[in-house]
Amino acid sequence: MEKPKITPKDFFLYVWLMATLYWSSIALLNLLFETINSAFPDKLAYYIDPYSTSLRWAIASLIIIFPAYLITSWYINRDTKAHPEKSELGIRKWLIYLTLFISGLTILIDLIVLLNTFLGGEITTRFGLKVLAVLIVAGGVFGFYLFDLRRDRGVQTSVPKLFGIISILVVILSIVFGFVIMGSPSTARERRFDEQRVNDLMSIQDRVITYWQGKEKIPDSSLSVLEDSISGYKVPTDPENNSAYVYTKTGDKSFKLCATFGLPSINNGNRTIGAYPAEVPVSSAPYYNGKTPDNWSHDKGYVCFDKTIDPQFYPVNKSAIIK
Repeated sequence: MEKPKITPKDFFLYVWLMATLYWSSIALLNLLFETINSAFPDKLAYYIDPYSTSLRWAIASLIIIFPAYLITSWYINRDTKAHPEKSELGIRKWLIYLTLFISGLTILIDLIVLLNTFLGGEITTRFGLKVLAVLIVAGGVFGFYLFDLRRDRGVQTSVPKLFGIISILVVILSIVFGFVIMGSPSTARERRFDEQRVNDLMSIQDRVITYWQGKEKIPDSSLSVLEDSISGYKVPTDPENNSAYVYTKTGDKSFKLCATFGLPSINNGNRTIGAYPAEVPVSSAPYYNGKTPDNWSHDKGYVCFDKTIDPQFYPVNKSAIIK
């Protein structure tokens, strides 16, 4: 039997098949890992992504790339049934062996990384579920393509169809759980508005403290005195409706800042997502003058934050005060 020749069509079809397979597998693993991290939060995890960036990328990748993999796989299988000699194409065998190699290597590397994380204090439930996720995804790919490489094309089998159905179910369930954790696009947008409100309030608080250090007093009522034409600072307003934030002087060194939030902060058991102005270690942020960053946790709706300036942490610059 004459060895089949590789056409440009065959070459790019198989390259595209494996590229979409790798992309889909990586996205699925990332989605599963992020879902596990959210379901079983680790109190040692300092940074929590308030916008679920990794989840969004994983879900978007699966929605677009995974169907492309399924369609390409279906087309190649149909073409191979019509032309059985194509099962002996060199490009097909090379890429399948490459896939087996990468899948096996992925299993080993991920297990080493996960075990190292576990030995470093990763909680047992998260560790076990992540190992299971790696075995399901990488092990499933390895097992299926090993079977596909060895099977007799003349014998009918339902394994490819079964693999496809299971893959679709796993991906759909993962995406559903991802949306449950991440929320709708409107929720993500509202959370971004709330995060900006927290940043704005922090900026206003910082300017009030600077005003205090330079004048030994805080603004009486209007925040317009904080604006500076030289530095270009303007008092921020609500990012959604451009309304002014509410400032109230409650004492010689105390004041209140208020804003209307669209969503409550999310407490993950360690950090309150959306409750801090920036994810910056205290030791590297002179912004806080050695203090622990303020917690701006909030409920939905109109919320006020009572603030009191501590002169020991924010001493007045006596030489700068104009009598």
